[in-house]
Amino acid sequence: MAKIKSKIHFLCSACGDDFSKWHGQCPTCKEWATLSEFKVSPKKNGRKIEPRESKSLSSILTQEPRKRIPTGLKEADRVLGGGLVPGSLLLLGGSPGVGKSTLALHICSGIKRKALYISAEESEEQVALRARRLNINPDQLHLSGENELNGIISHIDRISPELVIIDSIQTIMNSELDSLPGSPSQLRDCGQRFLEVSKQKGVIIMITAHVTKEGTIAGPKMLEHMVDTVLYMEGDDRYDHRILRSEKNRFGATHEVGIFNMDEEGLSEVVNPSEMFLAERSKKIPGTCIYPSLEGTRPILVEVQALVSNANFGTPQRNVNGFDFRRLSMLMAVLEKRMGLIVGTKDVFVNLVGGLRVDDPAADLSILCSVASSAMDKAIDENIVLLGEIGLTGEVRSVSRLEYRLTEAKTLGFKEAVVPIASLNEKVKRIGLIIHSVHSVNNAFKVLF
Repeated sequence: MAKIKSKIHFLCSACGDDFSKWHGQCPTCKEWATLSEFKVSPKKNGRKIEPRESKSLSSILTQEPRKRIPTGLKEADRVLGGGLVPGSLLLLGGSPGVGKSTLALHICSGIKRKALYISAEESEEQVALRARRLNINPDQLHLSGENELNGIISHIDRISPELVIIDSIQTIMNSELDSLPGSPSQLRDCGQRFLEVSKQKGVIIMITAHVTKEGTIAGPKMLEHMVDTVLYMEGDDRYDHRILRSEKNRFGATHEVGIFNMDEEGLSEVVNPSEMFLAERSKKIPGTCIYPSLEGTRPILVEVQALVSNANFGTPQRNVNGFDFRRLSMLMAVLEKRMGLIVGTKDVFVNLVGGLRVDDPAADLSILCSVASSAMDKAIDENIVLLGEIGLTGEVRSVSRLEYRLTEAKTLGFKEAVVPIASLNEKVKRIGLIIHSVHSVNNAFKVLF
């Protein structure tokens, strides 16, 4: 009998679509150089698929809903929407060393229920040493260094845990496939099997994954599509704090963030992030101001720094940390066209201190004013906060949840605020700050300079 050959397909790492032949550009998502080869074995794996019975909606609605399980970390619960949902599949991504495994161990200890930690990258002894250093409660935590998919499922059947940690998906393999661990076919098959287990058995499965140099989770994009929640752990080697944010959440909001401090004893929650970000703020120096950010339902005050200097090369530089580069270019154009302040021939550097990334248009006014402050060498009053979205005509547009932002500023000792006139209401007036309501950048400059 002739040996049956494996079929060769090409899988796009960006969109997850597969093709029978290689393309330089993916025909589906139009990304370049994203197709990689993987083999599809013609043999069946022999798993018997039991059809699931359908249920009427009325019978499901009469059942008592499953309660969320608190993680023991209020910051993590905030991002998850109140806790872990039974039967959910979560994907936790982050760069190496950022604290994914540490967070997973803290959650295993915090739920105070039976948990299974699959560490395919480290031995049980290595994980146990870290757990001792982090003061993890060992009573209901089981460890395993298994990296074979069917073996992991056998452990789940035998132990019947309520939470399973897979650390990490790139090291798990299905021996029935003719490919190496971490390949697109392995990631796709293992992810699908974990999805089946979580839904059929009602167990919570959290999968950790590495990220690429672009900051996205490595592997097929469809891995993010099949899970219920996608979490990212962000951090910088220069800072001790870590930021947990949600990119996808079927059971809660995606705009919340959790902030932790990382030290030798693991992760500790940051109760007041504003004090942490303003701990070393610069005062009475041109090019700095304070922006009251809003991450989900939490106001966080951030110092915005700008530096404008003469260009040393033919093309002026535009460097920004924590803000959208294209939006910065738009603000510089508004500054030149509407205010007559020439910065097109100068280097402009903008930094949001502390490593926080902001994509809220309400930061426009503070960034533009900090650049103008540096360019004119005039300092902005240290007791004032700025916020407002800026349009192409130089108008200052309204922002959301203004009273929450200004209440946090008042708590931290600020006395004045420059806000859009369209956002002014009675609640804002009662906060106790001196409010400067403006309808254009020109009005804001008259208040500040």
